[in-house]
Amino acid sequence: MRDQNKAKKKRASASARARGHEDTPILPPPPERRGRAAKSRFQPVPPERMPRFAGVPTFLRLPITAEEGPVPKVDVLLCGVPLDAGTNFRAGARFGPRAVRDASALSRRFSAALGVDIYEELEVADGGDVAVTPHDIGQALSSVAARAESIVRSGAVGGFIGGDQTVTLGVLRGIHRAKLRSVGLLHIDAHSNTCRSSWGQDVHHESVIRNAVEEGLVRPDRVLQMGIRGPYSSAEDMDFALSSGFEIVKIDDLRWDLHGAISQLRRFVGQGSIYVSVDVCALDPAFAPGVGTPSPGGMSIWELQQILRALVGAEIVGFDLVEIAPPYDRTGVTALAGVSTLQEILAALADTRRSARSAPSSRAPGSVRRGRRRSA
Repeated sequence: MRDQNKAKKKRASASARARGHEDTPILPPPPERRGRAAKSRFQPVPPERMPRFAGVPTFLRLPITAEEGPVPKVDVLLCGVPLDAGTNFRAGARFGPRAVRDASALSRRFSAALGVDIYEELEVADGGDVAVTPHDIGQALSSVAARAESIVRSGAVGGFIGGDQTVTLGVLRGIHRAKLRSVGLLHIDAHSNTCRSSWGQDVHHESVIRNAVEEGLVRPDRVLQMGIRGPYSSAEDMDFALSSGFEIVKIDDLRWDLHGAISQLRRFVGQGSIYVSVDVCALDPAFAPGVGTPSPGGMSIWELQQILRALVGAEIVGFDLVEIAPPYDRTGVTALAGVSTLQEILAALADTRRSARSAPSSRAPGSVRRGRRRSA
């Protein structure tokens, strides 16, 4: 009888572990999940090993690497840039990287829309924060440029989480030094950011795109801006963008005809390498209240997701996510939108890599069928 009770307790304990109780041991992935992803150390921490509410926050729960020194051998390196010295209204974007790391607790690895496991295709790491001074915007951008240049020279794609829009100028300078050529630019924002000097300062978050064009960092005939909307300070606010030959998809055009806007984006990305900059001000304040310059009438998170999913097949040389200002959003939904943006860009990169090789035959023994895209 005693032996029977021991056997029952043993079976109950095993059943509890199988259901995921607190005494669940740390187990290796099942055989069918092993492969390239299991061999890489650049993988998100599985919730079975560390609960999502615990541990040191990192971008998308990825391992964090040294903030200085050689770039690790990864496909994508995510770096925080806590800089908001270029803002001329609401400061606070210096806390953006920290907020996105905190919000990453609920990040996931599989894109249902594209049918791809991001980390089976890509090795991604959190590269820490760029050490930027809050007192000298020129010196701060030099630090950002140096980091971006080293990442590009390593062969990785750099993803920079700001910080205000001035971060973009520093990254583009670094990419230009490494590649010695200008690139195309996809700029998703509420504002064109082509203004002139403000308070005697030529470089600020509303002049970044103008500076990038004038410095030869981007090709003006290869700039696509999406989500642009007023009101403007004057009728001349868009003169620089229009006279430079930018393609502009205003928010009204995007929301009335999302499929048409995405078709235009697909044609654009097929013309060569691009840098992708996402300012969360592109979203309506209902979806992203914690931004430097809120502007009603923006796109929804779902519409932004559809746009980013259209980047599959694009040659992306770098990207950034800017203008998340957590002090103005106690709910944290703006940072969650930032996490979603990072996941969508990485999923597009992963699907691009997967699509570059032959798909396994569904008739082959033991093969796994590739997911199909179900987005707009």
